[in-house]
Parts: sequence; structure tokens; C-alpha cells
Amino acid sequence: MSVELTPAGPRLSHSRPRRPDTPGAVLVEPALVGICRSDLKEIGGRRPGPSQFGHELVGVVARSSTSRLPVGARVCLDPNVPLSRGTGFARWMWAGGEAGALERALPLAPAGLGERRLVFAEPLACAAHCLTMTRRHLGASDLRGIRMCVLGAGMAGVLIARLAETAGARVLLANRGPGRLDFLAARDALPGGGGALLTEAPAGAHDVVVVATSYVTPELLEHALGLVRRGGLAMLYGGTAAGDRLPGLDCDLDRVRRAELVQAASWRSTPVLVGGSYGTTTGDFAYALRALSDSPDGLGVERLITAEVSLPELPATLRRLAEERLFGKVLMRPR
Repeated sequence: MSVELTPAGPRLSHSRPRRPDTPGAVLVEPALVGICRSDLKEIGGRRPGPSQFGHELVGVVARSSTSRLPVGARVCLDPNVPLSRGTGFARWMWAGGEAGALERALPLAPAGLGERRLVFAEPLACAAHCLTMTRRHLGASDLRGIRMCVLGAGMAGVLIARLAETAGARVLLANRGPGRLDFLAARDALPGGGGALLTEAPAGAHDVVVVATSYVTPELLEHALGLVRRGGLAMLYGGTAAGDRLPGLDCDLDRVRRAELVQAASWRSTPVLVGGSYGTTTGDFAYALRALSDSPDGLGVERLITAEVSLPELPATLRRLAEERLFGKVLMRPR
């Protein structure tokens, strides 16, 4: 059983998954799967590029063609490694490819961590990559003492903020409305620098401003450029599309983000840097899994979970989440 995307939306399928026609293959039994904003973008037809539907998972290897992924091993999934695979929104998921690709795409989960913490490995790896690229764009060896503002108090923004704080940055989490900030405050999930409405964040006071919303809109990018200090870095993390530009800023936003470039620019006569972050690497997963292991409470990620649903309930849940703006992380347990 699995949930498939159709022109009419997500649909429950009872078809048995077939082994890919690839040199190697691993059959994973998903144990817990997170619903990601990119899943909802795919449902709405607003996400370009290859499908990553159902990629936030922790599961158990049931069959394997490589000794480095033995039967019984717990694994996560890096959807940025090219594979022939099914969806994680399923009772069984085949992943096919060369042995090396399979090993990179299915990082082994450390022992002793619960599923409800491990299911955050992939979104936390994306947050780790954002911080890696931030350091690279700044030419800095670490983030200690860096003044950072993260725009967007959704899941991506929260994880970037919490991880940056563990790296020594002084972090403020800003959002357009109070609802998400109130939700996070009630769950003790705000960074030490607290939260603020976007209109109340101090202008020109931050070394780095990360735009971590679903999309980098012109309005939000204008806010980011107003919050960053002279010569500071505006990081593009949220979604962009080909040709995206901001009038008055000489920068191809989509190219900067997808190619992970850093570009010197001028905004209203003030010099700034515009940088991008896109995807993950094997090192980012190692970083994320260490953070989940080393932090006494796993960065508080389990406090962000608001619901668990079953696989038969998932199509209706996905439709609802695509239509409504709900807070927190919803998980799916296949069995």
C-alpha cells in the first residue's frame, strides 16, 4: 500500500511495489515519515524539478544488495542522491542504483535514538547545509558571535535557528504574523534570541539574514535586505523560480540559490552579499545526526510534532494540509 500523486491529488494505491531494474536495490520498510512543505508544493503543482514526494523518513532495511546496508539496519533518506525509488509514503519502498549511491542515499541511523527524533534527520540536514554555505559565503570558519536573523518561523526556519544557536550564533527568529511564534513559545522551541514580528526586527543589525520561507518573495527579500548590516549576507534558502529578480537588486536570484553562489550587490546604495543554499550533502546528514544525538533533547524537535496519522488517513491529511496553514510537524506511521 502507498500514497501516489495523481492529477486529482493524493490517492491510496494497493499495488505492490516492484524492484527497480537497477544493478543494486534496497527494500526499506518505512517506520515513520514526516510531511514536508515540499510534499504539499508537489500536490499543488508548485514545485519544479524531480519529485521528492515522501522523503522525510526513518525505516528498516528488509532486503539489500549491499553489505553496507544490512537487513535490519535503520536508515534515513537523502532525496538529493539520484536513485530509482518509490515514495516513503508507503508500507514498502524500493530504492535502486549503484551500491555507492544507495549507501549515500540511505545514511545509517545511530543506535539509541527514537524514531520521532530520527524522522527530523533530512530537514535538519538541509538546515545544516544552509549553515555550511553561510560560513562559506562569509569566508568564516564558524558562526560564533554571528548575529543572525531567520525569516520564517515554519519548520525550516526553526531548525536553522536552533542549529545555528548550537554553533554559537546569536539568533532572532522573525515571522510575518504572531501565530507561529506563539506556537513555538508555548513549546519552548524559540532560539535564545527569541522571536519577533517581521516589522519589529531591528533594521541593519544582522550579519546574516536567512530567508527560510516557502518562497523567496520580493516583499520578504526587501525585508531581508533591510535587516542585514552594511556588507552583510542575505541568504536565499526558500524556493525560487527561473528568472526571479528583485527590482533594484542586480542579481539572478534563482541562479544564486541553485548554484549556491555568493554575489556582491548593492541595495539602495548599501553594499550587501546575496548567497544561496540548495540541497544537502553526505556530510550534512552526519552533522544532523550528531546534533540529534549530542543535544540532550535533540534540539527539541519532538516538541514540534503535533499529530500522527495512519497510511489510510494520509490522502485526506495531505489535502487538508495543502489547503490550511497549520503549525508543527505531522507524521505518518505506515503500520
